[in-house]
Amino acid sequence: MKQTLQLRVSQHLALTPQLQQSIRLLQLSTLELHQELEQILTDNPLLERLDDPLDHSVRLLADGAISQQSLTSSPESTSNTEASSPSAEGDEGGFDLPAGGEEGASGEAEWSFDDVSRNSKAPDDESSRPQLEAHERTLREHLLEQVAVTVDNRRDRALVELLIDALDDNGYLEEGLDTILERLPEELEIDMDEMLVALKLLQSFDPAGVGARNAPECLSLQIRRFEKIPMVTRRMALTLVENHLELFAQREFNKLKKLLDCDDEDLREAQAVIRRCNPHPGAPFAGDASDYVVPDVIVKKSKNGFQVSLNRDVMPKLRVNAMYANILKQSKGEGSLTTQLQEAKWLIKNMRQRFDTILRVAEAIVERQRNFFSHGEVAMRPLVLREIADTLGLHESTISRVTTQKYMLTPHGMYELKYFFGSHVATEAGGEASSTAIRALIKQLIGAEDKKNPFSDSKITDMLAEQGMVVARRTVAKYREALKIPPVNLRKSL
Repeated sequence: MKQTLQLRVSQHLALTPQLQQSIRLLQLSTLELHQELEQILTDNPLLERLDDPLDHSVRLLADGAISQQSLTSSPESTSNTEASSPSAEGDEGGFDLPAGGEEGASGEAEWSFDDVSRNSKAPDDESSRPQLEAHERTLREHLLEQVAVTVDNRRDRALVELLIDALDDNGYLEEGLDTILERLPEELEIDMDEMLVALKLLQSFDPAGVGARNAPECLSLQIRRFEKIPMVTRRMALTLVENHLELFAQREFNKLKKLLDCDDEDLREAQAVIRRCNPHPGAPFAGDASDYVVPDVIVKKSKNGFQVSLNRDVMPKLRVNAMYANILKQSKGEGSLTTQLQEAKWLIKNMRQRFDTILRVAEAIVERQRNFFSHGEVAMRPLVLREIADTLGLHESTISRVTTQKYMLTPHGMYELKYFFGSHVATEAGGEASSTAIRALIKQLIGAEDKKNPFSDSKITDMLAEQGMVVARRTVAKYREALKIPPVNLRKSL
């Protein structure tokens, strides 16, 4: 074999830094986008943000005092900002960049929306003062306050506080009293009777059921403290939770009626008492913060149909810093800032392209799911990523990135863009039905069923077949579990 040198021309696809940044920004959620943007603003001095996300927040000084500048906005600073962004008034959409090299020279390369006027308020106005969030009291603090006013003996108080520290977030005492007693020093001479007395004191506190060692004891403590309940009903409810809680949870009402020698009315009254109980008495004091979703797209109904628009509150206003741009203009583009200037231009362009792509995809989704916006989930049609990709001339991976962790606010509620895509189910007429519509129909059928004789999965399959939808029983079970609907035996009631 003879070795030779050959020249060959070939083409290959290379991801430029600008394209890599565009792909990364497209797949980020709104929260991740703002976090990424803050890091970029820190690293690139030529890029500045006109809208401060912390503008209305309370700022603290080094000594812990509240900064007065954060209470009211300065009129001079507002007028200076408006004067430095002339394109904010002339360009309503704010998506067009100045042509040529003007964006680097003048510092006006920005995209923004109409400036939102701020309501000026007097310093003495109550609404202008910072509203600090109150401290949420924990379960331990709530119980210690009751110990301080009810238990005088220092020894008993110490034991009750010891048990309080052993409670979990739901208010249960998962650790046994004997285990806790073994950890105590022998010289204290504490016996099991004292531990039981301390436990009784703890179980007498509010909320009812706190300090229970298991679910039956928790429910029993609450039932004993309910007022205005007939003695017969109270006794039956206590028997159910203490001896037959498993059968009650499985809704074996026929077995329970034989064991308790009662009729449907007596069992129904006891069931109503048990349902008043809270199996997790300490949960309200957990203080878990709620997660809020900010929509990227808003859909409103108008005379001409449904109007799709971007949420302006989540779109940052960016521009090239005018001072640094003038320095580069005077130095004729020489220096280390030239690269950062190009990166700032890329970021502004990629941010504009990101929101433009989200808007185009959202409009295409609304166009194909008009029946959903008019009639709800039962009118959802099958939709796949390829259909939107072919319509917009984009790749399926791009549509997947756009629809992930992007949310749309509709007249029916908040939905992720990926929610509008679903597989199809064949119908007897030869058409197709969306799996989302099938789940909505199953939810409607179960919601309208007779609670004394609920529908089984096989019965729901037959009812769907009567409407021309060919769905297997295991598919119905899968959709029902996805909707977090219990099986037929757990939906049965008296």
